[in-house]
Amino acid sequence: MDKTLEHQVELQIEHFLYEAQKIYYPILAAAGVPVILITIVILSQGKCRLSKCTTRYLVAMAAADLLVIIIDLILRQIPIVYQEQFFFVYSIPVCNIHAVLLYAATDCSVWFTVTFTFDRFVAICCQKLKTKYCTAKTAAVVLGTVTVLSCLKDITWYFILIFIYWLTNNPWFCAVTIDVLESPVWGTIEFLHFILTPGVPFILILIFNALTVRHILVTSRGRRRVRSNSSGKSPRDPEMDSRRKSIILLFAISANFIFLWSVFMVNSIWTRMNWLGYMSVLLPHFVQEIGFMLELLSCCTNTCIYAVTQTKFREQLNNVVKYPFTRMVKNIKWWE
Repeated sequence: MDKTLEHQVELQIEHFLYEAQKIYYPILAAAGVPVILITIVILSQGKCRLSKCTTRYLVAMAAADLLVIIIDLILRQIPIVYQEQFFFVYSIPVCNIHAVLLYAATDCSVWFTVTFTFDRFVAICCQKLKTKYCTAKTAAVVLGTVTVLSCLKDITWYFILIFIYWLTNNPWFCAVTIDVLESPVWGTIEFLHFILTPGVPFILILIFNALTVRHILVTSRGRRRVRSNSSGKSPRDPEMDSRRKSIILLFAISANFIFLWSVFMVNSIWTRMNWLGYMSVLLPHFVQEIGFMLELLSCCTNTCIYAVTQTKFREQLNNVVKYPFTRMVKNIKWWE
């Protein structure tokens, strides 16, 4: 394809995505915030027949997703696509603080998914360790540790970025000096940021899931053989049914994370390597836009996953949705 024509196509795609974001981001925010809040309320009530350990991880993941929606989507992406309406943001000198909060919330969202995956791996594959590790107390300690480490790690953004907003859709949305962009030291630090989130989590989630699948396949074959020999047929196994439901939830959350974060991860690492002189070709700018759109979508999809995979969650969600109407009907009957 001719270079000029290729450039024109890229510009057209970018323009389309920019116009689409003006509709996509407000709808995502308007739907995401109440849906995640409802999810937190339902899970916190403990009526979904999930263990306290699992419930704590899911509530923490939902809370982190809510923070990302507020700090990233509402306070960063929407002002970027509606720059004329948010021009005053240029004069607010807190961009580097905003960046620290944003990346800390993002790290928590990602690493909470990793800790949940590891918890399910232990629960299914390590029966001796399960009773000690898969507890509500351990979950609280793990989640608290991840939160503290994420905040400490992301303080470096305060020194990499400047307090002035750029209002441009880059991994660094604050002003940054050319010295920082071209510095091998700061470049390495930033590169490590994107390796740790979400590069390492990608690998860990794939490893834990692969080991879990292997264990389930081996165990299910053995149990099926034993039960078949003892009864002459292959009856339904309640324990394996329970494990199957648990693994469906785990894999759905893991696959959702990997699929929706992959574009953002590849683009962020590729861009930083280009600035350091290791790449000669930049990815088209619209790849970055797609990465941001998919990343933010991942924060709003876990509720759909719970609704699809968990019967009790669907029942509780149905009750929450119906509650205002049933309350209204009761009030009308009372007045009558």
